[in-house]
Amino acid sequence: MARSGTADLTLHGGHVPPWLLNRMKSLSLPMVEAIVQEHGKDGFIERMANPFWFQSFGTVIGMDWDSSGVTTTVMNVLKQVINPVSKQLGLYVCGGKGKQSLRTPQELQQVGMKTGLDGNHLAHCSKLSAKVDNTALQDGFQLYIHNFLVSDTGAWAVVQQGMNHKSGKARRYHWHSGKVTSFVKEPHAAICGENQGKILNLVHGDAQMTQNSILDISKEHPDKIIKEFQHLIIPNHHNIRASDVDFKRLGSILWLAQENETEQFEELLLLKGLGPRTLQSLTLVSEVIHGAPSRFSDPARFAFAHGGKDATPFPVPTKVYDETITTMRTAVEHAKIGRSDKLKAIKKLTAMAQHAEKNFVPNQNFDTLVRKENEESYRYGGRSVFGHAKPPKGKQLNLFDLEGE
Repeated sequence: MARSGTADLTLHGGHVPPWLLNRMKSLSLPMVEAIVQEHGKDGFIERMANPFWFQSFGTVIGMDWDSSGVTTTVMNVLKQVINPVSKQLGLYVCGGKGKQSLRTPQELQQVGMKTGLDGNHLAHCSKLSAKVDNTALQDGFQLYIHNFLVSDTGAWAVVQQGMNHKSGKARRYHWHSGKVTSFVKEPHAAICGENQGKILNLVHGDAQMTQNSILDISKEHPDKIIKEFQHLIIPNHHNIRASDVDFKRLGSILWLAQENETEQFEELLLLKGLGPRTLQSLTLVSEVIHGAPSRFSDPARFAFAHGGKDATPFPVPTKVYDETITTMRTAVEHAKIGRSDKLKAIKKLTAMAQHAEKNFVPNQNFDTLVRKENEESYRYGGRSVFGHAKPPKGKQLNLFDLEGE
């Protein structure tokens, strides 16, 4: 799952409105539970160390696809929904933004007391990962977010983010315990951030001879300057363009979700009653749960599940979102008592869409798709920070299209 890379995240202000944040939490928990059921608790930890998957997860729950706020929002949501059921899931989320990040070692000590893990060791890993990214890797970004996720098996991941006021950018760093053999020799699972040219990196493999200890590592000089990273670039434009999306992947999902197509598949009978638009969202959610690492190279694609809070690429379809939440919750709860048919049907959506890709020829009408989603947004309870979506001129608004929140 871990892959080295860089991607820029634009510093965005604002906050997630309560009507969306509550939905994010309601969808995130059954998604995490489904991942744990399918891939295990350590499988979830591993995914959190993948910046491509992380960005896709944040996008599918309705966060702005390119914003630095993805990191804050995702970690805030996961901490709120996972920690109350940590004992059942075997997962714990520590740290946060600003002052919350400073409490990470104490929170990890408490996790140790609850699980029997070595809390001192976990706290040590937390401090060292922050030390490396804030001091040893001098790339112009100062950390302001630090989150440490750990399973009761001892597997852990760090998700932390730095800010560069001069460039107006943020850089997210991912760590994974399964990939760390040394904190002073290329320890990262991945780094998200734009190539800054020459940077001081004292944890590069070729800098090992300069390292006496992590405590004085910031005083040393690197033997080699990194010139280039492999990277995922989050572009500067905020709107989603055709070039940001693998239209063959997205197109096969749109095709599968058509009403005349879903009726032909016996595998979808357990999802009967869901409209085409909800199946579109559910298929994208299913891929975040079940998709292979290579499937997340275009995180913008997952915005076509539930839009974005600022109406990019379209307002959040609250009715569709609520139906997706209900379907996921029901499927996960049934699976807990041995009735996993619906959860298997949701998983099948991913396999069917991927199978359809083999022979699918996209029409490249990306702008038409975005326009259609925006024109029909009012029908699905479309909502953004700018208010409720309105029907196009000439169409009459039905009062039932408005939500009372």
